Amino acid sequence: MNNFEFQNPTKILFGKGQIEKLSKEVPKESNVLLLYGGGSIKKNGIYDQVMSALSEHKVMEFGGIPPNPEYSVLMEALQVIKKENIDFLLAVGGGSLIDGTKFLSAAAYFEGKDPWDLLTKGRAVTKGIPFGTVLTLPATGSEMNSGLVITREETKEKLSTGGPALFPQFSILDPEVVKSIPQRQLANGVADAYMHVMEQYMTYPMGGLLQDRLAESILQTLIEVAPAIMKDPADYNAAANFMWSCTMALNGLINKGVPEDWAVHMMGHELTALYGIDHARTLAILAPSHYRFNFETKKAKLAQYAERVWNVTKGTEEEKATTAIVKTEEFFHTLDIKTKLSEYTDDYAATAGTVSQRFTKRRWTKLGENQSLKPDDVAKIIEMSY
Repeated sequence: MNNFEFQNPTKILFGKGQIEKLSKEVPKESNVLLLYGGGSIKKNGIYDQVMSALSEHKVMEFGGIPPNPEYSVLMEALQVIKKENIDFLLAVGGGSLIDGTKFLSAAAYFEGKDPWDLLTKGRAVTKGIPFGTVLTLPATGSEMNSGLVITREETKEKLSTGGPALFPQFSILDPEVVKSIPQRQLANGVADAYMHVMEQYMTYPMGGLLQDRLAESILQTLIEVAPAIMKDPADYNAAANFMWSCTMALNGLINKGVPEDWAVHMMGHELTALYGIDHARTLAILAPSHYRFNFETKKAKLAQYAERVWNVTKGTEEEKATTAIVKTEEFFHTLDIKTKLSEYTDDYAATAGTVSQRFTKRRWTKLGENQSLKPDDVAKIIEMSY
């Protein structure tokens, strides 16, 4: 196991009725900007709960932040923050909305000309406006980590950054919100959380016994609760386990002391930027091909995954590892998620070359846990995913 440091300052308020505690978590003297997406919170009652809890606070609103938070829209919100001297942000939504809020937190203190540089310069964010979240869509884990991903339609890019200033002060997780989530988004949430774990787990044996078993337990829980949550989102126990699994999948715990991959995510962001494909579905498209392309270096961990998560006890290491990839793809299919790029767009022929060229231009030439994947390899993996 490698050396590591771990600190996660986010306070979690989990369970029924926790939204009413906003009044104590948001500073009374703050100028608060409430941020939300397309307005579903006004239909499912969450908006009313939030405003009731903040009835004694000074609150302004900015809605309409889209999934895969769009840079141009966020720049409009940034103008409100500066004009109104906002000093506390409250994100009420899913991971994309929270990511956008993190960007605004950092951008408010950015001293350069173009806040997009926060994503292109690769510097950790160390100063930002404090913010909290009310999670309405379990998936990304953004409610308990310091990372963010932003999309820029103008350039067809989707880039990430993060830093110690971008942990939420608090996050409220009420599983009752799950009952109003559409089927497609529920499936995306399960797949997204699943792949977050896989990016931290599916590398090579490192002697992180506890980390492996924590990762495997999250995967097993997602597999177990997925049918229940898809059948009945109002099943509180299933919703609670689903929501907490999504948070635990990417709060910085399971990756400590062990290698990580993240190549699937880096490739997946490009498919979203180019074609608008849901983030979780890009991961389902690319993961099987990624594992097949890197089979030899991942074989031992794939076999372990087959045994511990999928209960595959017979066969050689290679046979188990092969079965593991098939089982993963089949799991995505049970969520009604297609796993080939050609099932999402007819305009895919040049995708591999385009993404490879982008990675070369950005000097992303050493990807994966072994830093061995090059842009040409990325092209091959994407071609395998057609």
